[in-house]
Amino acid sequence: MGAAPASAVSKPQACDRTWINPIPKKATTSVNLRKKSTTSSTSLGLLTRGTKFTEYCVDVKGTYWWGWGKVTSGPNAGTYGWVYRQYLRT
Repeated sequence: MGAAPASAVSKPQACDRTWINPIPKKATTSVNLRKKSTTSSTSLGLLTRGTKFTEYCVDVKGTYWWGWGKVTSGPNAGTYGWVYRQYLRT
C-alpha cells in the first residue's frame, strides 16, 4: 500500500501554525507517533532514534509543541501523525 502524497492528506484542524515548506527532522530518541496531539492519544507506532519525520504543522498547547507530519523512514514510513517536538531535531 503506497502512502498518499501530502497534498492528498488533510491537515488536522489542531494545527496552529503551518509551514510553507515542510521541515525534515529526525527523532532524537524513541518516541510515539500519536493519532492526536496528546500523550493520552492512541499510539500509531514507535519512532526510534534517527527515524526521519517531515513536519507540516504544529499544535501549540502552552509550552508543549506537537509536530504533525509524515514518517519518512523506518517501519512506520508513510504514516502521518503527531510527535512531541521535544524529541525531534532538524
